[in-house]
Amino acid sequence: MKTRSLGTTGYVVSGLGFGAWGLGADMWRGVADRDAGAALREAVDRGITFFDTALAYGTGHSEQLIGEALRNDIRAGRVVVATKVPPLNEEWPGKASRPLAEVFPARHIAASTERSLKHLGVDALALLQLHVWHDAWLDDPEWDTTYDRIVRLKQEGKVLHWGISINDHAPETALRVLEDPIFETAQVIYNIYDRSPERALFRLAQTKPLGVIARVPFDEGALTGQIHADTVFPAGDWRAEYFSGDRRAEVERRATALTGLLDDQVRTLPELALRFCLSTPQVSTVIPGMRRAAHVRDNVAAVNLGSLPPPLLSRLEAHAWEKNWYPP
Repeated sequence: MKTRSLGTTGYVVSGLGFGAWGLGADMWRGVADRDAGAALREAVDRGITFFDTALAYGTGHSEQLIGEALRNDIRAGRVVVATKVPPLNEEWPGKASRPLAEVFPARHIAASTERSLKHLGVDALALLQLHVWHDAWLDDPEWDTTYDRIVRLKQEGKVLHWGISINDHAPETALRVLEDPIFETAQVIYNIYDRSPERALFRLAQTKPLGVIARVPFDEGALTGQIHADTVFPAGDWRAEYFSGDRRAEVERRATALTGLLDDQVRTLPELALRFCLSTPQVSTVIPGMRRAAHVRDNVAAVNLGSLPPPLLSRLEAHAWEKNWYPP
């Protein structure tokens, strides 16, 4: 497994990371905890050293699973686990019109930190990210108090490094806050369809430098080739809404077009999607969701093939697709 530096944190992490939203088991359905635990162990065995979770994933269930499966690896420094402070008002994405006191008051950040420490079974969080952000909050009178608490948690050794998880499809909403040295990483949607980080965020990443965590490389499944016009999701699975109406048919049409680019050098759409992300040097790690050990094995095999050939990268530019299907 090839590694990359995670900004100024000092961490050197695997290019392929582990996205653990699906381990929360509340919004993604159809996988048991034992399968999730097996996927986590498979990931460690195959050289994955970066794991991304959040307090909001199953109200801490994802954190707890990771803590149980990887505690010895975490304490020994063999893996880096990043987690997130949820917005107090539970609104995703964060809205500029909301006062910061409703989103990230200092007391909420402190309380969330303590809960994540307990779930993971550690004394310090390697990387803690604000789970939403909007630069409008930098001008909120509450920001000074919140910022002081962020600094204090680092001084106390409870949070070793801080980052920002950027609003869906909106990297321009976090450019100001990421200029502050205390925020060393940015988690952002980046995939074949959504190339918006290339406009300004990646330039910032080059000059700061900034650790970039690329999330949603498969566009919630749209870039795997497994979503068809007649796909039916398990009861309660949030993707039923994400791919509602005629969206599944559109996804199938676009995936079919991408399939026409496959050849002996790039054999599957998931491989194409992951290698696309890691063809960008500003990306420190890409974090697909992996709920089964087989997902881990397939994704490791894909990224180990390296960057995509430049001619193929050029052809992918025509497949960019600006959309936002997440709830407003």
